[in-house]
Amino acid sequence: MRVAGVARYDRFVPGTPAPAPTAAERSRARTILGRLKKRYPQAATALRYADPWQLLVATVLSAQTTDVNVNRVTPVLFSRWPTPEDLAAADPEEVEAVVYPTGYYRQKTRSIITLSADLADRFGGEVPADLAAMTTLHGVGRKTASVVLAEAFQRPAIAVDTHVGRLARRLGLSDASDPARVEGDLRALYPKREWAGISMRLIQFGREVCTARRPRCAGCPLVDRCPYPDKTAAG
Repeated sequence: MRVAGVARYDRFVPGTPAPAPTAAERSRARTILGRLKKRYPQAATALRYADPWQLLVATVLSAQTTDVNVNRVTPVLFSRWPTPEDLAAADPEEVEAVVYPTGYYRQKTRSIITLSADLADRFGGEVPADLAAMTTLHGVGRKTASVVLAEAFQRPAIAVDTHVGRLARRLGLSDASDPARVEGDLRALYPKREWAGISMRLIQFGREVCTARRPRCAGCPLVDRCPYPDKTAAG
């Protein structure tokens, strides 16, 4: 974690908990989130869903593709197999034909069929509103579970994908490359009541302004709080 470009992990000893953020770090982090909230007051996932299971499946399908592609596929998927039990019993080749446009369709088909079977067998078809329980489902990692917790259940959770990790490092909110450590840094910086809205705001900001290859620094609302050394001169 950084304040004005000074790395907190310079003080970090491997195998021990990361140092707690200072008051100055928390204050700076609050300023960043406050400006993101002003820019994106209603930040939420662009994935369309009717219940937690649908969001869980849609999030799995969203890997390595766009939300737009997933939203084209899921209406057909859920109309043909409307419950976890239905999808668990589906013919894989038929499911592959539906999810093909999202890429990696064989792997994704195996994942959503298996997690649906797991959900039906172990949880009566109901997605558990608990991170530890949800991540016991086949193929459901911490990031996917956190998306569902924050979006479908409005529970305090921070999902760290490549966008969130990149923005956290670029904005000096974390020095870590490991998603779990980035999540821990963000949890330490912000109170629980803010956790659910952090990921989607960072993702949207990263897509619109702080892009990976050429950030639009000229009009960035965070430019005076950002330690990124390679700022662009024009947006």
